Amino acid sequence: MTVLVIGGAGFIGSHLVDALIAHGYKVRVLDNMEPQVHGESDAPPDYFNKEAEFLCGDVRDLDCLKRAVQDVEVIFFQAAAVGVGQSMYQIRRYVEVNSLGAANLLDVLVNDRHKVQKVIVASSMSVYGEGKYQCPEHGEVYPKIRPIEQLVVQDWEPRCPIKGCNAPLAPLPTDEDKPLNPTSIYAITKRDQEEMFLCVGRAYGIPVVALRYFNVYGSRQALSNPYTGVVAIFSARILNRRPPIVYEDGRQSRDFVHVSDVVQANLLAMESDEANWEAINVGTGQPITVLEIAHLLSKHLGFDSPPEITQKYRFGDIRHCFADITKARELLGYEPKVSFAEGVKEVVTWVSQQIAKDRVEEAQDQLLRRNLIV
Repeated sequence: MTVLVIGGAGFIGSHLVDALIAHGYKVRVLDNMEPQVHGESDAPPDYFNKEAEFLCGDVRDLDCLKRAVQDVEVIFFQAAAVGVGQSMYQIRRYVEVNSLGAANLLDVLVNDRHKVQKVIVASSMSVYGEGKYQCPEHGEVYPKIRPIEQLVVQDWEPRCPIKGCNAPLAPLPTDEDKPLNPTSIYAITKRDQEEMFLCVGRAYGIPVVALRYFNVYGSRQALSNPYTGVVAIFSARILNRRPPIVYEDGRQSRDFVHVSDVVQANLLAMESDEANWEAINVGTGQPITVLEIAHLLSKHLGFDSPPEITQKYRFGDIRHCFADITKARELLGYEPKVSFAEGVKEVVTWVSQQIAKDRVEEAQDQLLRRNLIV
């Protein structure tokens, strides 16, 4: 069987390629070698699996996609411009790459001859916006974006959205039935990808699975990209002997899932029919605060300075969101295997061998100039 991984030279995609080849699949990769992720070379990175066929091309190029899907039976769509903050000012680029790029592939699958039997699309926990919460009076509630008047006085926790209540809320595991309320352009485009693939897949009888990744970390994450995951961003700062920059008070919580568990979920989604035309969380179900991440990485990388806690809000950020993975367990047989305590050791070993350019303050300046940090 021939498998196409779009975005297969990147962080998650390259690990997926390794696993597919190890399982005996013939793998083709399409990747545009985005300079923000890979630097200026069009050649695949050193870690790229030499047994995979490599095509350098862009999802915005319809003819390129037509060539890439020839004789392919399964497609993993991992391509995306990534970054909540950057998406709030590079709006056209994010929509072109993420929304139009997905539309281009679907246009090919609908209007051209092909052998594709299944598509697994990488979605994101960002589609939820805020996670699911418990109000002491009203039970389960779904607050929307926190009011700016609340944030400027450093009152960080969401309040009950029921009129007249305003009670403090306790975060709950977020399941797939939680209403979607994306709070950034990036998140909106990930919702676009997910909904377009599921809609077209159902209409044309092409099985599609949308996997909503939570906060993925692991080796090969682009350390010099200031818009990637927080583990990589913090690591780049620490490697340059600078303290991690933490927004709000650092007590916002996330679900950090190791890249090997994300790969596991992708392989299960390909091999099982139980999850066809479903959106499924891929996480651990275990929340950890951003401040804990900063302290753990500093400890393991031998850096003594405390994190820089800004007490500022960055537009597009949410307070708490961690996964309810019941659906993944029931439909895929998925079970996360790597705890954060174990995974961080692997990351630190890899990070210690890297050279990273710290561009975090440059990215922060872009947001400040646009009043996207308050």
